Amino acid sequence: MLDLYTWGTPNGRKVSIMLEECGLPYRVHAVDIGKAEQDLPAFRAINPNGKIPAIVDANGPDGAPFTLFESGAILLYLAQKTGRFLPREERRRFEALQWLMFQMAGVGPMFGQAHHFLRAAKEPVPYAIERYTGETRRLYGVLDSHLAIHEHLADEYSVADMATYPWVARHEWHRVELADFPHVRRWFEALGARPAVARGMRVPFLN
Repeated sequence: MLDLYTWGTPNGRKVSIMLEECGLPYRVHAVDIGKAEQDLPAFRAINPNGKIPAIVDANGPDGAPFTLFESGAILLYLAQKTGRFLPREERRRFEALQWLMFQMAGVGPMFGQAHHFLRAAKEPVPYAIERYTGETRRLYGVLDSHLAIHEHLADEYSVADMATYPWVARHEWHRVELADFPHVRRWFEALGARPAVARGMRVPFLN
């Protein structure tokens, strides 16, 4: 049994989608970041960086409990644990990994900054809004061009898709119309129709 410490954010939902896709049994522990529960000592003992998500696997790699944080690391751990959603053939595996890194280094940070300056900043910061919404649209363009000739981000459905989908699900937060990026919209709608994705997106509220 795995324990998932999470909240309803894109980074948290990456992992709940993966757990649902893999069919692994898990318990959800909601960490309400709106109440700063990520700063409580009990959670800091699991993730000293005070960020969700994190997991505790009672049956870790050596059979002993194993704690892991950082959403990308968790996705890779679960892929190795189950042998699913990361291609085994070297070329295809690295293609999937490059798109996972694209999400971790680009999509997440840039979309997140757009969210902050559009929704949470105490006062408008025009330069920041222009910079981060512009970069967000540029990244959508990269995704759209790639998905025009690929069904998924890699040659097959993988952790890269699971990592990116929850960020695109907040396209309204960063003021992006998916109609402007039709290939992203096609991909987004196809993933959203997967039952495991729909279940994962409801965690931790309706698990």
